[in-house]
Amino acid sequence: MNFIYFAPHFPDNYQNFSIRLSEIGVTTLGIGDCPYDQLSGELKRALREYYFLPHMDDYNEVLRAVGFLTYKYGKIDRFESMNEHWLVMDARIRTDFNIPGVKAAEIGPLKLKSEMKRLFQSAGVETARGEVIGEIMTAREFVARVGYPIIAKPDSGVGALSTCKIGSDPELEDFFDHPPHVPYIFEEFIKGDIFSFDGLTDQNGEIVFYTSHAFGDGIMETVNDDKHLYYYSLQHIPDDLEKAGRRIIKAYQLKERFFHLEFFRTDTGRLVALEANLRPPGGFTTDMFNYANDIDIYHEWAQVVANNTFTATYDRRYICAYIGRKDNKSYRFSHEQIHHALHDLIVQYADISGVFSSALGNTCYILRSQSMDQIRHAIEMIHEIV
Repeated sequence: MNFIYFAPHFPDNYQNFSIRLSEIGVTTLGIGDCPYDQLSGELKRALREYYFLPHMDDYNEVLRAVGFLTYKYGKIDRFESMNEHWLVMDARIRTDFNIPGVKAAEIGPLKLKSEMKRLFQSAGVETARGEVIGEIMTAREFVARVGYPIIAKPDSGVGALSTCKIGSDPELEDFFDHPPHVPYIFEEFIKGDIFSFDGLTDQNGEIVFYTSHAFGDGIMETVNDDKHLYYYSLQHIPDDLEKAGRRIIKAYQLKERFFHLEFFRTDTGRLVALEANLRPPGGFTTDMFNYANDIDIYHEWAQVVANNTFTATYDRRYICAYIGRKDNKSYRFSHEQIHHALHDLIVQYADISGVFSSALGNTCYILRSQSMDQIRHAIEMIHEIV
């Protein structure tokens, strides 16, 4: 099997995907904008060949790189980046080289929030009312139906980038005084807690791994209001969340892919689908899969790709939590004090790449425990401000 991994070096923990492929005998090839001598030793050893491409957003250059690797190694069996930014590029390459996976004509429901909503509805899952709006009169009509506040975000956006909350007519007018250059979707504001349904499907579309996470705040609030981010895995997944997640994955006919679905849980108990990210959850969440279950999800994914097998058993023995810190805040407890107090719980401490820091923080602690009280105490201690 010939597998091209697009940007295999980014982010750092995703190098494990290429490494695990290589370990089970897959011919693993890389295309990326990181000079070869700056790749980690492990990644260098995993890649049969690496094609340095300074301008990864130039489709013709990527086309030539894939053509070269095809000429040298034969038909390419998979092309993947695991990165939302490259979803369209991945799909175009698969289409032009007839590589299995999501093709260009199928990318809409994976990329456009408006099409996600239609798919949620077809799956019988409630979703926030919303529509793509390009001028203020239509926006006012939408507000008349749903009321303020509303959420405005790029229809084809990544995470919470360029997302804003509009709470009045003057704010709406200000938004359209400086109209965006890309289509925006407007949604009714849903007040509630955020939960995810995360996992992996095999080549037949069967879910072979799944879990769920609860979030302290949404990414939009974390970025726009400079809040802390924390989230943690659930040991017991509510039945309605699992059922809704499974219906959505079935509607997508998702095969051999990770997924990260986001939902609101309102104070009345309603479950409302927010959006679908059909790639691994961001940050260190794949590592959290491992810590919570004592498995190696990177190896299991590689086995799904190469052999359509998933052999790990998992029981969500631990609650695993991500707790971010920001450089612009003054904390009561130093890193040394936290490490001394929580060393039995801490499984990883890391710096965050600049591109992710506005959402994830500048540094993070990942902890695991079988006690939710211990997790809550750790979150309070790590985030306590002077």
